[in-house]
Amino acid sequence: MRPAFSATAWRVACEEWRALRRSKVAVAAAGLLLVLTLAAIMVSLERAHSVEAQRQRLQHHADEQWDSQPDRHPHRVVHYGHYVFRPLTALAFFDFGVAPFTGSTLYLEGHRQNSANFSDAGQSSLLLRFGQLTPAFVLQVLAPLLLVFLAFGSLARERERGQLRLMLAHGVSGGALMTGKLAAHGILAVLLAAPALAALAAIAAVDPLLAEPAAWLVLGYAAYLLLWSAAAVLLSALARRARDALLLLVGAWALMAVLLPRVLPDVAAGMVPRPTRIEMEAAVHAELARIGDSHNPDDPYFRNFRDSVLKRYGVSQVEDLPVNYKGLVIEEGERLTSELFLSSMQRDFARQAMQGSLLDTAAMAVPLLALRSMSAALADTDRGAHERFLLAGEDYRYRLIQALNRLHAEKVKYHDDRAQRISADYWRALPRYRHPPSPLERNVAQRVWPALAILAGWLAAAALAALYVARRLERKI
Repeated sequence: MRPAFSATAWRVACEEWRALRRSKVAVAAAGLLLVLTLAAIMVSLERAHSVEAQRQRLQHHADEQWDSQPDRHPHRVVHYGHYVFRPLTALAFFDFGVAPFTGSTLYLEGHRQNSANFSDAGQSSLLLRFGQLTPAFVLQVLAPLLLVFLAFGSLARERERGQLRLMLAHGVSGGALMTGKLAAHGILAVLLAAPALAALAAIAAVDPLLAEPAAWLVLGYAAYLLLWSAAAVLLSALARRARDALLLLVGAWALMAVLLPRVLPDVAAGMVPRPTRIEMEAAVHAELARIGDSHNPDDPYFRNFRDSVLKRYGVSQVEDLPVNYKGLVIEEGERLTSELFLSSMQRDFARQAMQGSLLDTAAMAVPLLALRSMSAALADTDRGAHERFLLAGEDYRYRLIQALNRLHAEKVKYHDDRAQRISADYWRALPRYRHPPSPLERNVAQRVWPALAILAGWLAAAALAALYVARRLERKI
């Protein structure tokens, strides 16, 4: 076999482009995909901007409501509660990831750990489960289908017409033929993805901190689309008829881009079941009842706690303490419940990580799963970003509630506790919620290399298959 890329291979690629340009259906389909991609970019940018503006507005309103509270008892403020909202990252417009399904709002109050609420999926139709119109969705699902329709006849149709045998008989090597076809459809795939990839480049130009994750996204999506182009050309070379190649490729697209990515997460959830929210809360309350009840003065744990407090301050009864014992009890109760809440949350995170590990294993056979994992991680809209929001919200809730409990202990007298009020300036001075920055800058490679390794492995397999098919074509001359 002759060297892979040559002037002959380039002529083959040019002839393939010329044939595609003459096809009205191919031109119309490519134009439609480009229009759809541009629409997805504009719609996603507008939606991300609108969502972020709304969350900032609601956060400002929640902060104003918190500050507008009058002078009151600190424990009333504990139960008044506060809202915090998760902000969107700049790359979220490209891939919303799991964000539409996980909720974006936390209600923070004492003695309770609430789940994130107000997800888009909970307020939308079931069509949201198929996928939102984002650049990522277009490139992950729709672009491969177009590549299939453009490449299914690249070699199979020439075989049917007898042109393939004629070209091989006139000295066109199988290697040059395969290289030209692969190059033609590979370059076409990158051109079709150019608007979405250009949008990533523009975002990176505006914010240099996003340059590296944007570059990895470009590389990952280019590799994914090149893989589909190569698969389409290879199946076209192996099929006896163009119709057979089309049926095989459409079936492969339906399986690899639609069915398995929808079914496998449910399979993983079935293999590693998670308790419901009610079951988790019941388990926490049962564990708390076993440890101690702060509302029961005869509870063994809090009786020992009272004795330790009296000993620490050197007094014989709680009325003689320099601080309000009721505030200390509530503070200790909050510490115990928060530890149980955090432990329960971590156990749930571990179950979700096990489900994710199963999907990571399945991604070796379904490249779209690998690409989605990498894409959502780089856009900071993956499960890890949601867990970081929950942990940050819980940490802030605990510090906020304990600060109020400390005010209860230090600013409210034990005698006639419930009738007292303190100045609202105390809780107005408490720090506001600040969402932690993404750790993406420190471990981009760690999030990227598994997916890129899978895509690179598939591309290497496609290259080996291309060598085999090229030799097979020459033997059948």
